[in-house]
Amino acid sequence: MEPYICTVCQYVYDPYVGDPDNGIPPGTPFADLPDDWVCPVCGVGKEAFEPE
Repeated sequence: MEPYICTVCQYVYDPYVGDPDNGIPPGTPFADLPDDWVCPVCGVGKEAFEPE
């Protein structure tokens, strides 16, 4: 499981941490995030992320 970085604000989604503030538990791979998940910092969709 590799981290993904937002190309807009540089937020890093770390699958080992998840996004617990938005209901994503630790251990959730980026590919398994819901389609409507957005960057918790700037609000862009998954399409704006790339592998770090």
